[in-house]
Amino acid sequence: MEIRRALPQDIWELLHCLKMRSKYAVLLVFIISLVIIEKENNFISRVSDKLKQSPQALAEANSTEISPAPAENGSLASLQELDAAFSQLRSHLYNITLQLAGDGDPGPRRHILLMATTRTGSSFVGEFFNQQGSIFYLFEPLWHVEKTVTFLPGGASAVGSALVYRDVLKQLLLCDLYILENFISPAPEGHLTPFLFRRGSSHSLCEEPVCTPSTKKVFEKYYCKNRRCGPLNITLAAEACQRKQHVALKTVRIRQLEFLQPLVEDPRLDLRIIQLVRDPRAVLASRMVAFSGKYETWKKWASEGEAPLREEEVQRLRGNCESIRVSAELGLRRPGWLRGRYMLVRYEDVARAPLQKAREMYRFAGLPLTAQVEEWISKNTQAPHDGNGVYSTCKNSSEQFDKWRFSMPFKLAQVVQDACAPAMQLFGYKLASSPAALANRSFSLLEEAQPAWVT
Repeated sequence: MEIRRALPQDIWELLHCLKMRSKYAVLLVFIISLVIIEKENNFISRVSDKLKQSPQALAEANSTEISPAPAENGSLASLQELDAAFSQLRSHLYNITLQLAGDGDPGPRRHILLMATTRTGSSFVGEFFNQQGSIFYLFEPLWHVEKTVTFLPGGASAVGSALVYRDVLKQLLLCDLYILENFISPAPEGHLTPFLFRRGSSHSLCEEPVCTPSTKKVFEKYYCKNRRCGPLNITLAAEACQRKQHVALKTVRIRQLEFLQPLVEDPRLDLRIIQLVRDPRAVLASRMVAFSGKYETWKKWASEGEAPLREEEVQRLRGNCESIRVSAELGLRRPGWLRGRYMLVRYEDVARAPLQKAREMYRFAGLPLTAQVEEWISKNTQAPHDGNGVYSTCKNSSEQFDKWRFSMPFKLAQVVQDACAPAMQLFGYKLASSPAALANRSFSLLEEAQPAWVT
């Protein structure tokens, strides 16, 4: 202590500076060591490969006669051992270098947004990422935001809602799950809630340590399906999100791609956007089944022709198709801020070749496709016919994607085609010219996907 007081302050600052520099010097030494070892290893590998050549090849190269090589070549064995030792040392030094640099992860943290609309197969495609153990996956967390924004006094405009969705989405991708406490009803107490929408659709929220022991007399509206868990502890969920290497989120509540530019440009995020689309005729057919009460007028008009379609309903359909088309056209133009960050995927292509499309999506996201994901796809795309419920993610996908064609009245298909023609043309969905063409199994309503959609 007396010595420290005796030294001037500038001397202590110099010592501190030297100490910091020595830390980086150690890191530099390890990096240089890696380079040297790599060169030495390449040289030894070349020598080893040379010695592995057949005696005849060596003789021809040297134009001399040599005797057959013995079964066990001592020199070759020594070089192989040395080669292995160098490889082991190189790996060890590489791991130490990563630790000194403060980055032990095998790759950068990715943030994946699956952007879709209702009844486009987004729950099924979302499972491609939910099944990957290193991904923290959230299923429709913006559902709570929509409920709050919709019932605000006076409501909110489409632009206002989109801005709220975007800001909440950014916090979720950064693992700030506390942002949802402002929208969950009833409000969480002590960061605990049994009311997170479709909690059971996210493996990350139903595994330890997020899955806490269940609590008696606590009604859980949304619960984990395969195990009994207590109310969701948002703190534990946020910590689990931080521990996972990547984050993925599925939502049907963001349609304006241009609003996502601040997220793409945020240096804290490495955002990849996958826009999922589906034939609008199939979407309407599916919605009429899943949301029957909202489409009573459509059903009566299609079956009886008595109640005419209201113009506002047709305009709503046209508006939905246009918003999807505008976002897709923006993505396919590849502006600078979106280049390499956008991928367009048709549900029909996923249904026909799920494993291939999963590989393409993972390649786009810069992630390896694991055996666990491949196994799930194999099991859940060849389901028995009774496993194809309205909300099921277990599909006999190759048989289901155009099943709507054989039950939709042609006049209903015509309404969709008239309202959504520009979007259908962009996405490669063919128009049916007659009832026979619509129901003809040999006539494909799907053009080949464009290669430009993949990246």
